[in-house]
Amino acid sequence: MHLQNKNKEIHLSGMYSDCCKRLLKLTLEKEAIPYISVGTNSIIFPETVSKSIITSFLSRNKFVQIIDKNQILVKEIKTAVIELVHYANNNNSIIRNSDYLVDKIGKSYQYLSSIFVEYENRTLEKFIIAHKIERTKVLLLQNEMSLSEIAYQMGYSSVQYLSNQFKKTTGITVSEFKKQRNTLPIALEDI
Repeated sequence: MHLQNKNKEIHLSGMYSDCCKRLLKLTLEKEAIPYISVGTNSIIFPETVSKSIITSFLSRNKFVQIIDKNQILVKEIKTAVIELVHYANNNNSIIRNSDYLVDKIGKSYQYLSSIFVEYENRTLEKFIIAHKIERTKVLLLQNEMSLSEIAYQMGYSSVQYLSNQFKKTTGITVSEFKKQRNTLPIALEDI
């Protein structure tokens, strides 16, 4: 006889970073709610935790549960893009975005793109570019790398290509951005 795992996995909206995971874990622990694991997209509860306890916890703490399987997939896509662009530490220059997403999620890039645009009202490519430009801004503000090094790290074939995409996306040149210096990065979930 095969025993089925009865753990309860729920998926959450707006959880994109390790900071979000830590906050969620602290909140669960503070409220003494048992859990098996917390990821950037989900919480796994043991079967002993009732649906009403989970629902009450989510409501009290303003966490939004994602139920639709395609919305869960979009969340996985967003998380994978954020990992690649913001946390890959120079690996972006060697990994093609499409290859990374296909390997990470296990579905074709065409399928991921079609689901993404259906739920987000923008293309997956534009979402990736928005994150690359936001990461470029952060690197420019840190002032530790040349524009050439940033272009390489972000996977651009040239400084000119990065500069053109930066201007097209932000409306200002890289030089104008550097002069502003009072610009704060946009939160990852708001990009």
